[in-house]
Amino acid sequence: MALGALPDYPWDQMEPYAATARAHPGGIVDLSIGSPVDPTPELVRSALAAATDAHAYPLTAGSVPLRTAIVSWWERRRGVTGLTEANVLPTIGSKEFVAWLPFMLGLGDGDVVVHPLAAYPTYAIGAQLAGATAVAADDPESWPTDTKLVWLNSPGNPDGRVLSVAELQAAVARARSLGAVIVGDECYAELGWDGPWANSPVPSLLEPRVTGGDLTGVLAAYSLSKQSNLAGYRAAFAAGDAALISRLLTVRKHAGMIPPAPVQAAMVAALGDDAHVAAQKELYRARRSVLRPALEAAGLRIDRSEAGLYLWATEGRDGWETIGRLASLGILAGPGHFYGSSYPGHVRFSLTATDERIAAAASRLSESSNDR
Repeated sequence: MALGALPDYPWDQMEPYAATARAHPGGIVDLSIGSPVDPTPELVRSALAAATDAHAYPLTAGSVPLRTAIVSWWERRRGVTGLTEANVLPTIGSKEFVAWLPFMLGLGDGDVVVHPLAAYPTYAIGAQLAGATAVAADDPESWPTDTKLVWLNSPGNPDGRVLSVAELQAAVARARSLGAVIVGDECYAELGWDGPWANSPVPSLLEPRVTGGDLTGVLAAYSLSKQSNLAGYRAAFAAGDAALISRLLTVRKHAGMIPPAPVQAAMVAALGDDAHVAAQKELYRARRSVLRPALEAAGLRIDRSEAGLYLWATEGRDGWETIGRLASLGILAGPGHFYGSSYPGHVRFSLTATDERIAAAASRLSESSNDR
């Protein structure tokens, strides 16, 4: 596909199914998009309001309190030690960072951007915007020799897969052997559910036990959209190799990619408070405990999904057929086709619906199970 000839936005294909779901007598249960429905924490909203006298241009690098808060968060929550203010950079949400990183790194024709087999589609779009080539591959040994950028996503969207420390180590070693930058998209890291992640933090690509204490060529991205219900604030940040952060900062200064000052103040408040994050996780845990057994009873198998904001499921047929069956129940999910060609039989269910809507979905799935 030529540079500039971007594909149609995939979610536009969902409109007929959404119309069917909206026509259900009990209304639609929209589990298709991971957009938070719970209130933004009051301490964050208060911090934003107190900072609205923002008459001066904010710093692209982030205010000193924000950079300090980001450094502290990485150490306290993710076990990443040794960072300084030169290792961190706020972004206007994480999607713009994903989409523009290949361009900001100077990639172009002949360069390869690797991303997971089950992948957030913006990884491939970002490669295209830079004129590079996107390749889907999970096995580091299969990464092409002309790879210049590798995206890891742990916990994964859509599949909830968590990469172990050993897997992260192998990925870093392979990327370095290729001379490629490797980036961990870790936006769902606070949401571990099953296996070792039920009681232990999800590993970060930036941890010393992964990098050996050397951040050269390594970056990670994180978003406050999920943990703090700040999707509308567009509040995220990157961290890692100071030389790469410096390059990105220079590009962003030229391009005017600056998080607004009130948002920066809100980020400081969110990063400094762990209680609201724990409370939000329990809301998602409760919804997950209702939705998962209902899906399984309705004939769907849940794969991976050990962490993150989604349940990755299949009933053994094409995902569009499943999407159609669910729409007839007034339930909207996301087809696996949107996340690459490797999982056409899967669908993605988001936990971002109210308790009442999750309960409604479970009830409808139960009724459909009784009719099978």
